[in-house]
Amino acid sequence: MRVGGGLEQVPNGRRWGPADPGLPPPGTWVPLWLAGELVGWAEPGSPLRSSARRAVREGARILEDRRSHLIRRLGHKLRGSALACQETARLAAFGRAELLEQVYELAQDVASRAAALEAVALEPIDAARRVVLGAVLGMVAPGATRSLPDDARVQGPEALLMEAFGRAVEWMGGSGCRIVGEACGRWWRIRIVAAPGRRPLQVPELGEPLVRHLVDHRLGGWLDASDLEQVVIYLPAA
Repeated sequence: MRVGGGLEQVPNGRRWGPADPGLPPPGTWVPLWLAGELVGWAEPGSPLRSSARRAVREGARILEDRRSHLIRRLGHKLRGSALACQETARLAAFGRAELLEQVYELAQDVASRAAALEAVALEPIDAARRVVLGAVLGMVAPGATRSLPDDARVQGPEALLMEAFGRAVEWMGGSGCRIVGEACGRWWRIRIVAAPGRRPLQVPELGEPLVRHLVDHRLGGWLDASDLEQVVIYLPAA
């Protein structure tokens, strides 16, 4: 069934790739269509109409469950960061001047976690449009080595694309990572290879869970994080 912009098999939850009639799962499957949209694949002989409706319901339920879980986790992390900033600021105000730099760093951390929570909790207000990938990556990944065609354009809200790629690059180690883009049918396939010496994120929720939500749910794409040394993002071509 379709979950966001990708396919997942039930009941085992195995992920198959972007929801595209030209990219069926391995084996013999029959596409499920509803209102002109591919909503999943079924075994031959399955009742197509009821299976399609079930796929839509289950896909929406899974997305909402994951979104709610991520909001709770990000909220917990934000509260912890805010309390740490508050306590450090209190100590600095009462004579611990050496902590002022730490207060600034904690405030930046609070802002980053708050922005992540906002990206998950709120629906995007910007309309989707054609966006040049190179321009987005130039702003959010200036220290990365980039290799993608000049005509690489995707469909989506620009602010959301910047948030998704900014978080993905940070997850893969920031400056020093390598980004490669190539056309793949009706999609652009963007591969982000981890930077040398990459360290795990202090808040794991800001990595794969957040990027998966932004890519799969908000942008209608598909995130492949099966390789620990790289991440692959599929986005609809414009």
